[in-house]
Amino acid sequence: MQRRQFLRQAGATLAVASTAAVASCTRQPVTSASAVPATVPPPAVRIRPDVAELAPVRAQADRITGVYVCTRPFRAAGPRIETEKLGHKTLVHNYGHGGSGWSLSWGSGTLAVRMAQATGARAIGVIGCGAIGLTSAILAQRAGLAVRIYAKALPPDVYSMRASGLWTPDSRLCDAAHAPALAVRWEEMARISHATYQSLLGVPGRPIEWIDGYALADAPMGHGHAAIPGEPEYGQFQDRVPELLPHPVDLPPGSHPFAQPYVRRYATLMFNISTYARMLMADFLAAGGKIEVREFSHPRELLKLPEHTLINATGYGAKALFNDDSIVPVRGQTARLIPQPEVTYGLRTRHVSMVPRSDGLLVQVLDDTGDFNNADTTPDRAASEAAVRELAAVMAGMRRG
Repeated sequence: MQRRQFLRQAGATLAVASTAAVASCTRQPVTSASAVPATVPPPAVRIRPDVAELAPVRAQADRITGVYVCTRPFRAAGPRIETEKLGHKTLVHNYGHGGSGWSLSWGSGTLAVRMAQATGARAIGVIGCGAIGLTSAILAQRAGLAVRIYAKALPPDVYSMRASGLWTPDSRLCDAAHAPALAVRWEEMARISHATYQSLLGVPGRPIEWIDGYALADAPMGHGHAAIPGEPEYGQFQDRVPELLPHPVDLPPGSHPFAQPYVRRYATLMFNISTYARMLMADFLAAGGKIEVREFSHPRELLKLPEHTLINATGYGAKALFNDDSIVPVRGQTARLIPQPEVTYGLRTRHVSMVPRSDGLLVQVLDDTGDFNNADTTPDRAASEAAVRELAAVMAGMRRG
């Protein structure tokens, strides 16, 4: 997904990939690809002995294993994390994270669980089993509460599995006008989440890892934000936590293999979402968590649940379930290529992002117009194939020898 707000410091006019919380995704079955010239360099690219080798991406349309469309739940005021009385029950809302669902999940879950604990409940229900629901449920367990998850779908079929998998904690989180009011809460959520992800480094299966990436441009890079036609000015918070990500470095010619004259190296956290979601599910169940597959069409159905305190983590689904018109869908599309374990770096151009996840290389078109307030989840394979062709051109231009 286009979860890039936080990482724009790595390239002024370059849009940053990613996501998250991500919802309402559709997977397009693999079909025969249109012909794309195979322009793949030899297995290793090396310029000088002190320059790390970068394995080339096999950027060919016939290696696309799926095309995914997601609608991120943007709210101008930012995530809704607050309590509401629903008859004799207390509902703790925890939704509307835009493109920052995975990135802020532990921090927003911490705030939601504090509110749930304040009710004096010993057992709670969590509505939703995506990024926000799972982390909220695990945090409630760690606080000593008995937890049951109610969800219409479970991983790997939940929509947040379609996120691109970068730590982008202020991606489409709120608009600029609401940013000052959200800043302190955002910083708390970001720091809690970042600390939790650091504790997961080195876990078997590499659910979380640091990667290097390269932003490529034909013109000098600054540090501003490129406006996206048809979208609001988004809130920016990265300056509040400058120490949480290594500073990007502009690379001089000859120190990298790319043909582009301006290259900036950055480092970021990446989620291998398939492994990560399995780990979360296993942890929740091992701690005694219960899951009931169930779909709700009206809030009054929640009154029949046995728990008196509920955490609502339905993401984009809250728009229909609670008639919340403050949620605006922001469409995003990714294509997944066959995994290449040897590719351990990310790439960004002005129009395309590649994320080297272990379950497939995620290729995404950046800064498409017409995505804001667009709930259409029909995959556009032609757009993804065009993105793969642009990535192939980058690979073809990599110097070798």
